[in-house]
Amino acid sequence: MKKTAIYCIILTIIAITACSSPKKVKSDNDTAAQESSQTSQNNNTDKMTKVLLKTTFGDIIIALYDYTPEHKANFEKLVRNHFYDGLLFHRIIKGFMIQGGDPNSKTAKAGQHLGNGDVGYTIPAEFVPARYHKRGAVAAAREGDQVNPQKASSGCQFYIVDGTVYDNDKMSMIAQRTGKTFTPEQIQAYTTVGGAPWLDGDYTVFGEVIEGMDVVDKIASQQKDGSDRPVEDIKIISASILR
Repeated sequence: MKKTAIYCIILTIIAITACSSPKKVKSDNDTAAQESSQTSQNNNTDKMTKVLLKTTFGDIIIALYDYTPEHKANFEKLVRNHFYDGLLFHRIIKGFMIQGGDPNSKTAKAGQHLGNGDVGYTIPAEFVPARYHKRGAVAAAREGDQVNPQKASSGCQFYIVDGTVYDNDKMSMIAQRTGKTFTPEQIQAYTTVGGAPWLDGDYTVFGEVIEGMDVVDKIASQQKDGSDRPVEDIKIISASILR
């Protein structure tokens, strides 16, 4: 089984960031715009299924989208079966994402290469244009296009977007390099809240973090090895459905 991860991104990241480093310093107006954007994106989550991830760095609460029913049902099933309890966030990239859900990580030795574990099945892609890779998005990892042209999702591995804020020039560059078209709403989000816009339409986004992004930031900032695995294990202590 080839490594289940987020493919076709490293060259894009290098090409974009090589031109100039994304600026994260915001004015008061930028901060206000970000807070407004976050509020507008989270104000419909009250009736959504929520999952609590208790980690060694704190709690993260995820809301699951009804727009992606197969991914939602699968994630709920795994949570109810305690599948994620004791697994690691085995891959972290600050300003990009944190990834977990590899069953092999539960008993992994220090320094062991992770990312190949699965549950023996995939989930058909459920791309919803209105659900994109903004900061805090929860999406399914998958194998690369060469072996997975249907872009089917891993049955268990997922990632949470830590994200970077891009200016309009960088958004135009990403659009040119990827051939993607971004809506005004997406551009507003990526230039205020941030995210990983080049992944849109290639990986299924099935939820979002509604509490605990400070925990995501903390996890993404930890020391890691050459495979992006944290040097100190970062564990999902438990995952549970909130009522």
